[in-house]
Amino acid sequence: MKPMQRFLITLVSMLFSGAVLSASASPANAAREAATKSLEAFNVPGLAVVIVHNGEVVLAEGFGVRDIGSKAPVTADTLFGIASNTKAFTTAALAKLVAINKLSWDDPVVRYIPEFRLSDPQRSAELTIRDLVSHRSGLGLGAGDLMIWPNTDKTTSDIIASLAHVPLKDGLREKFNYNNLMFVVAGEVIARVSGMPYSNYIEKQFLQPLGMTNTYVGYSSIPVENTNRAVGTIEYQGELKRFGLDYIEDFRAAGAMAANVNDLGKWLIANLESPPEQNWNLTTPLRDGMGYGLGWFVKQQHGVKHVYHSGGILGMLSLTTLIPEKNFGMVVLSNQQAFGALTAVTQEALEQVLDVPDRDWVADEQKKYQASMREKLLFSIEQPDNIRPSLPLRAYVGTYRDPWYGDVTVRARDGKLLIDFAHTELLTGELEHYNGDTFVIRWAEPLLEADAFIDFSADRDNRVNSATIEAAAPFTDFSFDFHNLKLVKQD
Repeated sequence: MKPMQRFLITLVSMLFSGAVLSASASPANAAREAATKSLEAFNVPGLAVVIVHNGEVVLAEGFGVRDIGSKAPVTADTLFGIASNTKAFTTAALAKLVAINKLSWDDPVVRYIPEFRLSDPQRSAELTIRDLVSHRSGLGLGAGDLMIWPNTDKTTSDIIASLAHVPLKDGLREKFNYNNLMFVVAGEVIARVSGMPYSNYIEKQFLQPLGMTNTYVGYSSIPVENTNRAVGTIEYQGELKRFGLDYIEDFRAAGAMAANVNDLGKWLIANLESPPEQNWNLTTPLRDGMGYGLGWFVKQQHGVKHVYHSGGILGMLSLTTLIPEKNFGMVVLSNQQAFGALTAVTQEALEQVLDVPDRDWVADEQKKYQASMREKLLFSIEQPDNIRPSLPLRAYVGTYRDPWYGDVTVRARDGKLLIDFAHTELLTGELEHYNGDTFVIRWAEPLLEADAFIDFSADRDNRVNSATIEAAAPFTDFSFDFHNLKLVKQD
């Protein structure tokens, strides 16, 4: 999991807001020039780009370095986490099963996973396979993602068992709300219907037939001897910080594949030669004629259909774009979280394919990126003066339990309060008093950019009995869905 994709909603409004044309250039040359410029413009260590046109790979190239530590170069064989671009493989796998009459898009999920439950019994019975992969279940944006993000010890079985406790936000098929957990469930449907693990099915149906020999489902599947891997980075307080590949194993069907652009070129050609039309049809509308199909965003722009998806895990991004009517497709991979770089490279290539006005995408997206970096640098939590906690620190100590996530522990040490999320190694930190019964969680890993407020509640006898958490910054990734936790003190 983009960070897992706070840029998704921004993407759907900006990705295809314009494109350009230069008659003398080719998509490959335009992308190559934009990628080279983007390394400096967006402080990106490395990019990899593949473009296919009329059934041929016209560009498969790396730019910059794959690791700011070793300075090893990015090549067309460098592995990146493709994050939510995994979702297209998941829906392609479902389409295979539909084609051989193993299931139907409109079958209820409970037909294949009898124990599947959401918080509403009627919703549980009615939710279909199509609903799972079109973000219209009624679960909120990123709801429940803390079970998988950042890397947790929870399994698919754990996630399915906990879904009944994740709060619903909207009615069934009422509204688009991007949700990763429904794709985790879709992966389990594939496993049960096919009779083999999700990863094996993807390998058998796609990776092996297409010759994608350097693509892996689950990062632990990457052979130890394959050292040509990108290492993620995050720009933090004006400096690039190294952040190793985020190992998200049981998140596979939603976003845990790793691939290189040589292999992804084969995937693009396969999609363009045998279009998964059902997957590319608009299923869940968003706005302005834009919407989501099955595992893909879709839009009519400049008279042609655009099919696309982004992906993000901590320190890495990916962007796939297909223009079926032009028999054109491309993927851009990055080991930095500057999404504007991917947008710029994509749009500069598209301007050679579509007859549209000229625009300097690198310069325009650089301005947006610099503005977002300034926002982060200037953000701070202003604390009230000389406000002491309402209660002694020991009153807040204890284990707090949420019905879908599990346990969160608050303990005291050396006059300070510490917090620990039982299933998430990275979510440990210190509580800094803010006001009354409110504290700020300062995570030990600042690169998460997810500091949060925790509000404790007490009964009339001043016994702390519960807590809620909410991200402090507006730019925190939506997958840190602290606001969905309802923590009840256990001791």
